[in-house]
Formats: sequence, structure tokens, C-alpha cells
Amino acid sequence: MYPLVIIIGPTGIGKSALGLALAQKIGGEIISGDSVQVYQKLDIGSAKPSRAELELVPHHLIDFLDPAESFTAAQFKVMATSLIDEIRSRGHVPIVVGGTGLYIRSLLDPYDFSQQGSEEIRCKWNEFAELHGNLLLHEELKKRDPETAEQLHPNDVLRITRALEVFELTGKTISSQRQFKDDQYQTLDPSIVYIGLTAPRNLIYERINQRCVEMLSQGLIEETLGLMREGYSLTLKPLQSIGYRHAIWFLKGLVTQPEMLRLLQRDTRHFAKRQLTWFRRDPRISWYDLEIDFNVILESVVQACRACQSRVK
Repeated sequence: MYPLVIIIGPTGIGKSALGLALAQKIGGEIISGDSVQVYQKLDIGSAKPSRAELELVPHHLIDFLDPAESFTAAQFKVMATSLIDEIRSRGHVPIVVGGTGLYIRSLLDPYDFSQQGSEEIRCKWNEFAELHGNLLLHEELKKRDPETAEQLHPNDVLRITRALEVFELTGKTISSQRQFKDDQYQTLDPSIVYIGLTAPRNLIYERINQRCVEMLSQGLIEETLGLMREGYSLTLKPLQSIGYRHAIWFLKGLVTQPEMLRLLQRDTRHFAKRQLTWFRRDPRISWYDLEIDFNVILESVVQACRACQSRVK
């Protein structure tokens, strides 16, 4: 059996570059593990691969959903699992690249996403958010499930609504109904090569600051304005993600462009810190520091893949 490679790390660390180079070396196909890259029309803010990069190797779970459609970790798990089997059946190596921690854990650990929801309850809480605002919606969750509320940003309307929905359906908090504990990690299947990229904090922050500048120069504000003109609700989950919500603040006249850039850089740095905190708890990850030469890292991962394939055989 061909190995399954998973490459994680904080935003802006270079996961996509390593995944692309690795795919070319070992005959791989890339599965995006990013919760925003699934959406069409959200290109710059989600840092999607360029058209040239997409043509170098096959990519999956990128650019296939309208921004108004929802996409969950449960859907990702089903689609990614199917793609892994398909890619292996073609004699290629599946390479999952992304920084959405829940997506990655859903592939490796027994997350239970089987519970059905209620459209009526979801609509009720979405209407509440439209009428009273995200902060009051978040306060409603605090009353019922303070543990989950603590973990969610007030603008994460989709997950707040889901937590309220679960509580209303079952009378229990969403966290109490998990079929696992976050600090328990199953032994990896021998076919999995689990790679993490890191770097000294100052280098990560420097890369993030530069990336934010580049996003503005590439047209992040114009891209967001186009979505607004097409009539997309500003409360949609993808439009509340980092980058797009900052552009919306500027377009609504709430901040100047320099202030928008400062907040975008700050919030992206905070997000990267949360990503590292999430992933560093997982003892199964083999970490590589970017201070090592890129080609050395690449060759080491190639050798790990070949050794893994030999063991599986």
C-alpha cells in the first residue's frame, strides 16, 4: 500500500511548497486540509495554490464550493477518506496539506460526526445572530456551554450555532458528547507519515507579516468587494475568516487601510500561535525546523515515505 502523507504547521510556514515538491518527487496528489480553500472566489485570502502550481500535480478539495454553502469537518472526513483510497488505487501517494487541526484529527482519530441536526433550530439561531449580532449569540452559548464558548471566537457563527443546536436537541453540551478526549492520540497506522513544519517564532511572524502585505498587493480588498457586490452575506463563515473579515472592516469604513493591515498581521500571528499549540500536543508528529535547508527537509521526508512504504509492504 502507498503511504499517506500529512503535512501540518502554522499558516505561512511553507506547507504548500513542501507538499508540491514532495508530490513531484514521489508521484503524489495533494488533498487540501484547509477550511477556506474549499470555497470558490476566495483565492487571495485563503492563499490557494496558483494556477501554475495546480497544473504541476493534481489537487483536491480546492475551489469546489460556493461561499454560501457550508462545509464541515464531518464532510471533510468523508470526502478526504474517499480521495485517499482513489489516489492510492491510481498508484499515487495521497498528501494531505493543511493547518485546520480538526480536519486532520478527523482523519486520524475516532471523531463521531454521526449526530443529525435540526434545520429549524439552525435557522432560529442564525436569525437571532442577524437580529442581535454575533456577540449576543456568543453570550447565549456562554449561558449553556461556557467551555465551548471559551474556545470559539464570537464571529464563528457556524460553530456557535452548531453548539447551540446540539444543546437544544440533547440538553447536553457539545463537548460532553465527544467520543474521544483531545489529549488522547491513537497509534498511527504504519502507512502514515505525519510531518510538521515549524520555525523560531520571530521567523514565523516575519513570514506572516510579509504574507499579509502581499495579500493586499495581490487584491484582497478588491476580491472581498467583489463578493459583497455579488450579494453574499457578510455573516457567512468563510467571509468571517482571517483576511476577509479584515477587508470587510475596511470596506465598511470601520478602519483605515494601514490599521486593517496591522490587525490582519496581528490576528494571523495569533492564529498561527493557536495552530502550533494545537499541533504540538500531538506526539505522533515528526517536526522539521525551517532553519534547516529546504532540500534537506524534502529529502528526509522522501526517505521517510520510502521507508514507510517498505514497512507496509
